[in-house]
Amino acid sequence: RSLVVSLFFKAYLAISQELVKSNVIEEDAIPEREQSGAAIFHTPILKSAQLFERVCVEQSTCDPIGRPKVHASAFKQATGEAIYCDDIPRHENELYLALVLSTKAHAKIVSVDASDALKQAGVHAFFSSKDITEYENKVGSVIHDEEVFASERVYCQGQVIGAIVADSQVFAQRAARLVHIKYEELTPVIITIEQAIKHKSYFPNYPQYIVQGDVATAFEEADHVYENSCRMGGQEHFYLETNACVATPRDSDEIELFCSTQNPTEVQKLVAHVLSVPCHRVVCRSKRLGGGFGGKESRSIILALPVALASYRLRRPVRCMLDRDEDMMTTGTRHPFLFKYKVGFTKEGLITACDIECYNNAGCSMDLSFSVLDRAMNHFENRYRIPNVKVAGWVCKTNLPSNTAFRGFGGPQGMFAAEHIVRDVARIVGKDYLDIMQMNFYKTGDYTHYNQKLENFPIEKCFTDCLNQSEFHKKRLAIEEFNKNNRWRKRGIALVPTKYGIAFGAMHLNQAGALINIYGDGSVLLSHGGVEIGQGLHTKMIQCCARALGIPTELIHIAETATDKVPNTSPTAASVGSDINGMAVLDACEKLNQRLKPIREANPKATWQEWISKAYFDRISLSASGFYKMPDVGGDPKTNPNARTYNYFTNGVGVSVVEIDCLTGDHQVLSTDIVMDIGSSLNPAIDIGQIEGAF
Repeated sequence: RSLVVSLFFKAYLAISQELVKSNVIEEDAIPEREQSGAAIFHTPILKSAQLFERVCVEQSTCDPIGRPKVHASAFKQATGEAIYCDDIPRHENELYLALVLSTKAHAKIVSVDASDALKQAGVHAFFSSKDITEYENKVGSVIHDEEVFASERVYCQGQVIGAIVADSQVFAQRAARLVHIKYEELTPVIITIEQAIKHKSYFPNYPQYIVQGDVATAFEEADHVYENSCRMGGQEHFYLETNACVATPRDSDEIELFCSTQNPTEVQKLVAHVLSVPCHRVVCRSKRLGGGFGGKESRSIILALPVALASYRLRRPVRCMLDRDEDMMTTGTRHPFLFKYKVGFTKEGLITACDIECYNNAGCSMDLSFSVLDRAMNHFENRYRIPNVKVAGWVCKTNLPSNTAFRGFGGPQGMFAAEHIVRDVARIVGKDYLDIMQMNFYKTGDYTHYNQKLENFPIEKCFTDCLNQSEFHKKRLAIEEFNKNNRWRKRGIALVPTKYGIAFGAMHLNQAGALINIYGDGSVLLSHGGVEIGQGLHTKMIQCCARALGIPTELIHIAETATDKVPNTSPTAASVGSDINGMAVLDACEKLNQRLKPIREANPKATWQEWISKAYFDRISLSASGFYKMPDVGGDPKTNPNARTYNYFTNGVGVSVVEIDCLTGDHQVLSTDIVMDIGSSLNPAIDIGQIEGAF
């Protein structure tokens, strides 16, 4: 109703201005302050600039590191020639699978009747929990608290109850709608964090705590103590390519999967579990993904497991690519968070203590929610030193599809709380929040509340550079003037700094492998444990390999990520893909360089192809595997003084100017300046693309 009135008033202002132009009404009939209310937003001409460190190396040397090289698949992707999972040509006798999903949030399954579906033309089979053992049906990312097919109860809408396999997508989806399920609805249905708190619906072993210093004493000594709360909602991954999988049986007990996943090893492991075969009988391949953002790190199994089971049992290739609504219904989102905090600070604005409670909405299963909460608890202070800290964290169990990894993995939610705290302090002591930020920034040599020493901490430089680059103070004065002169249009400017820890929370995941095969013509086939999701990882790995071997990038190719080339891979996640896989590639290259060293020294003026030919005829192995494990990450600081939670931190500061239409709530971002310290970039073009894409 309010919007309708606003639009009517907007029309009144617009028509009045037309009447003024036509001299029908007086010029001062509409005050100048009111006039901008008639306007609507138009997309401005976009202007942008990217500044990065320039690498000065002679062009004659084969060293692409640090150069803005074009993404290896960029032209294929731009022209539509890049092959994704569902673009793989159909097999001769291929079938299509459609999922049968729950329509209730919390209910007992009374009966599942697929008889009408199975009578349909072209329908071959229906699979449910009755077709596998209870042990095979139990799956999960870390804790096996999920089912491939819901057996007795459903815990969210969109939970998989069964799967129909038919000749085509149309037949399969039509038949899936004819599977009749009777439910007995159960209470309570818990959706929000507040409802979970009310019903004490938490996963076991929570709350968890991180305590540093003496919070109680610090509160007693503080000039001000303030309590508040803030929340952050969920967010859809909305990758362009929905979850997809093609499974093909090989021989009597082997199966090959092409899967849109960030984690081929987990798919391999869980498919082996469901089929009761060893892992060496299952191969999972990923050529490239059309986006992932964390949504395909652990949730790909929702589709991959039914497809693999159907293919294995029917001995025929089976395919499925979820429709957008199915994908959004089944896969979960970013974790919604609720923070309740109590903060103590001096009258100058120096923060001395914080007691904060963090609640995340995990959905109906654990998935990776415990790890998301850990990172949020570690990032709640963002870049601000708080000497006395008590952080408590709860993982809430609700009747939503299981929420999962999503860009930042709990870090953005934690930093969101820090920025609220800083602005609360600034408001209460009556100071500019920029001054409060600077007063509380960590300095090099400080320790975080999880006992990690900050080395070479560049926050002040990022902060100053961003203020200068964005002309923050000049823009803020111009905004004040604009807001004074416009009643229905308002502008705002904000600055947000970030500090993000780089490493997997689980110590064993900070490892990677690589395999390099050099062929007789000198061409190089590189395989590594990371998946190309569009982020340019393969391009960076080719650059690393080219530098290490001293050859042009054109001689190197990466075909795919596959579990039969590099085993036991970690998921491509946590912003460590290029760090760990790049080091594994270097390790493999080093082994090859050692083998080729005598040949190179004997004939230094020969070409790469001549060296490789000589090595082949001298019976020197031209294949090498590489391995890397991140040192000193994830250990206990009490037993290892060098142990640290994160390998290092990336730091950044962003400033945005936004205009809103107070009548309609419409808004437009007018300008953004971002300064990121990411060390020495392997490929500035790709890294800037990632930063801009993330923003």
